[in-house]
Amino acid sequence: MLKYVALFFCAFGFSAAQAIDISGAGSTAAAPLYLKWQQAYIKKTGNKLAYEAIGSSGGIKKIKESSTDFGASDAPMSAADLKKFNLLDFPTVISGVVPIINLPGVKEGELRLTADLVVGMYSGKIEKWNDPAIARENPKLALPNLRIVPLARADGSGTTFTLTDYFSRVNPEWKQQYGSNFTIAWHADVKTIKGSTDLVALLKKTPGAIGYAEYAYVIENNLNYAQLKNREGQYVQPNAMSFKSALANSGWRNTGNFEEMLTDKPGSGSWPITGATYVYVPRVTSQPERTAAVIQFFTWAFMEGDEIANSLDYIRLPDNVQARVVHEISSVVDTKGNRLSIPILFK
Repeated sequence: MLKYVALFFCAFGFSAAQAIDISGAGSTAAAPLYLKWQQAYIKKTGNKLAYEAIGSSGGIKKIKESSTDFGASDAPMSAADLKKFNLLDFPTVISGVVPIINLPGVKEGELRLTADLVVGMYSGKIEKWNDPAIARENPKLALPNLRIVPLARADGSGTTFTLTDYFSRVNPEWKQQYGSNFTIAWHADVKTIKGSTDLVALLKKTPGAIGYAEYAYVIENNLNYAQLKNREGQYVQPNAMSFKSALANSGWRNTGNFEEMLTDKPGSGSWPITGATYVYVPRVTSQPERTAAVIQFFTWAFMEGDEIANSLDYIRLPDNVQARVVHEISSVVDTKGNRLSIPILFK
């Protein structure tokens, strides 16, 4: 990434670093990473990031209202909204959404599920864990005669968007009845909870529950999870390698197209609910110093944050995608049309 950062500083003006604290809001899936980046960044610069993990819809709302320095979401904003609100978006890392379970007697990662099985649970068609359709995929497991309790996010969630985008791609009936969005009119049997943290807490104390969360939450909370069958008919575990496989089989790596969803990608090792997390900033900013500080923070993260991202099993962006991000953010200007002055951080 360093050669692209050199181009970045040629594109922008530059100045000595100054202390500016910034704010961000949105994605709960990205919160573990942004917290860790912030902890390292404050040691480097003394600058603080105050990040509110209020869900992707909340972050989008705040940046549209200009009530935060950047918004964060786990889905790209539509081209129409980017134009309407004069915003720019760019991805920061790749990860995956994972089905999480509280299933007594079943060990971590043992349960095997297909897309149709998970869709069936969330649409009220599969009600018991020992349903014959689940048993057929898990002949070696002693599945309990226990009612399935599906849990979902009540707030506007990019994690929900990614999950339901996957459902809509693989199940036409789901697409027609529910579709994909940040919020869903869930089936009556689905219990809804605000935020990933509270969903995880409820799942832990509810035998028979199934939910979904970004992979960092699975690792951080030592959650039980299911394998998924991908489009090649292979059962895969959620991990850095399966996220990388989905990325490698997308237009991201070949063309730098980061608007493309990463769900249901080909490849025998691909995790089927892979996704990215995004940042939104003003394309024309009335607060150039603060927007420059946001860009400085994420540029530092691209330069020096890979080790932190890797420790949480997030996947860094391919070089060509990082190059496109640098090109995109070089177009940000102040209200007079001047390019921003970005403080330099030397390693």
